[in-house]
Amino acid sequence: MTKATLNKTNWRGRIIRYAPLILWIGIIFFASTTAASMSNTSRFIGPLLEFLFPDTSEEILLIYHGYIRKSAHFVQYAALAFWALLAFCTSSIKFLRKYQYAAALILVAAVASLDETGQSFTPTRTGSIYDVLLDITGGLFMIFLFILFKFFWRKYNKNNMFDK
Repeated sequence: MTKATLNKTNWRGRIIRYAPLILWIGIIFFASTTAASMSNTSRFIGPLLEFLFPDTSEEILLIYHGYIRKSAHFVQYAALAFWALLAFCTSSIKFLRKYQYAAALILVAAVASLDETGQSFTPTRTGSIYDVLLDITGGLFMIFLFILFKFFWRKYNKNNMFDK
């Protein structure tokens, strides 16, 4: 393989590896805009909750709506950690491969902090340290699942895709 072909292959590999991660960060930052404020999400979550729980009071439905929104924090940042770990464990940068868990956790914490800081400047949103902690918890949960998956994968499969 020529050097030009090798560089082109490496470039494609980087795009394939990091594109989902960068796209997901973009989705997270979009979700922190006014478009995903509680008043806007209530347009589709509210009717769904009313359909699922027709005899429930408005106050309880509002509490359910809040739980759904907080669950979204956990899930969004668990997915961020997943995409970060997937990119980092196969990275050509040795440092990222070696410290993939710490790098993923730092990325989750940085994006969560920036996200909540940005929300504090948006009139229809509020930034909260508790949301940052919830986001980091989602990231830690996914890191734990990833470690668990790698352990069992190594134990039961001879073709180890994680040690490349």
